[in-house]
Amino acid sequence: MKRLLGAMVVVGALVLCAAPAVAIHDAVARTDAGLVRGSTNAYTRSYEGIPYAAPPIGDLRWHSPVPPVPWSGVLDATRPGSRCPQASVGGRPASVTEDCLFLDVTTPRGARKAPVLVWLHGGGLMNGAGSDYLPTRLVRRGGLVVVTVNYRLGNLGFLGFPGLANGGAFGIEDQQAALRWVRRNIAEFGGDPDNVTLAGESAGAHSVCAQLASPGAAGLFQRAIAQSTACVLDAFAGADLRPLLDMPLFVPQEWHQGHGQSVAAQLGCATLECLRGKPVPDLLAAPAFPLPAFGNTVLPEDPAVAVPAGRFNHVPLLTGITRDEGTFFAPLLFPDLDPAGYTAALTAHFGSHAAAVAQRYPIEEHGGSAVQAMAAIMTDLDWAWLQRAADRRFAAEIPVYAYEFLDRTAPPIPEFPPGVESLAAHGSELRYLFDLRSDDVRLTTAQRLLGDRMIDYWVRFATTGNPNRPGLPAWPRVDPADTTPYVQGLDPGRIGPFDRTTTHDSAFWDALATQ
Repeated sequence: MKRLLGAMVVVGALVLCAAPAVAIHDAVARTDAGLVRGSTNAYTRSYEGIPYAAPPIGDLRWHSPVPPVPWSGVLDATRPGSRCPQASVGGRPASVTEDCLFLDVTTPRGARKAPVLVWLHGGGLMNGAGSDYLPTRLVRRGGLVVVTVNYRLGNLGFLGFPGLANGGAFGIEDQQAALRWVRRNIAEFGGDPDNVTLAGESAGAHSVCAQLASPGAAGLFQRAIAQSTACVLDAFAGADLRPLLDMPLFVPQEWHQGHGQSVAAQLGCATLECLRGKPVPDLLAAPAFPLPAFGNTVLPEDPAVAVPAGRFNHVPLLTGITRDEGTFFAPLLFPDLDPAGYTAALTAHFGSHAAAVAQRYPIEEHGGSAVQAMAAIMTDLDWAWLQRAADRRFAAEIPVYAYEFLDRTAPPIPEFPPGVESLAAHGSELRYLFDLRSDDVRLTTAQRLLGDRMIDYWVRFATTGNPNRPGLPAWPRVDPADTTPYVQGLDPGRIGPFDRTTTHDSAFWDALATQ
């Protein structure tokens, strides 16, 4: 479990901070808490570090977010706000500052009622910040207003305790508070509050899934984009299989209460008041349980139950995976795995199915690397097989457009261990949509053209709920009654139908699941 949570921390903690763009001249906008001054250039206006909620400090630590105190004068919004408390991962910035509930707005100059995209960052609900993602190309090419959001993480955002209202879900509440801010204020920045798309990757997509299932988010967004998270795990229900990343997406609030009591005991506390007095570094050093809790007002029931029953916010969904999701996780979960260890790991996990899995995924077909073979299993079972089932589940209720990102030459984020091919790894599509702060990696001309097409699809979906428009390869929506194996493949050489089912050997896993 510790290794798995460590992997979740690294996911999405992908970018470094840098100085903001130099303003050509100031731009002042009005929010319901006061005026903010951003910066402009020839194409965009940018506002950074806008508080959407009061600092969650003192009695507001582990409390539902409350509105910020109005300010007088004009707030400087030309630099990102502080990251929420987090450890440094891979050289990325750490933070112990709880005053972190900020958002950034980037808007086309002269925008009027433009579609809005609200981006939730990844990082395993332990790391990252909205300001890591620069949406310049989405704004300039697509005309979107883009909002990126900080939310509480780790033990500050997902801790429970007996008697603590909404324990284990404060980070999810923060995201809703940001969406409500958008609802109230985005028209002043040229956005349409009635045309909002909620989007995220990895833990950000996990958060999108939570908002789909949360009654409190109803009406706050009109479409959803979930990159590299399937939202529901019910493909494994009743199957004689379990994923290699074997943990739920959501857990009962009682689990968080027990975890909170354990953290308190480690820090010498018996009460919530004592915990609220502990310094942030102590809470960062304590074990975290970064999974959203249900059984509270944020998530009254388990999304694993609510979604299959149709009890979720019905909005169009664009969702997909990368071709090689498992290459990111396998080196973290199975470091230094050798052939003997490969056999032992398969036996420990798959039991009587281990021999069949080993025969289907021989090390020799993966460059002689046990880690690479395990990554292929993880990609096919944990991601592609699960995503196919989730797509069909949602498509029975809402419009769903499914994709697979296929560029196996994509620059990895972050660097991979020696000897491990990253291929089209988890998170590798992010550079095709966003510029990343202090990132010196440059895409090739073909990769940048693919990114342009992806932005065109994402923007069209955010505008209409359907990614199709003249000039783009047709993208059929998922038909739950259709057994076609195809999704929209996104590759520099070709965009169009991609046989996900055959590529990821789904028939093998179908057969194994029913044995």
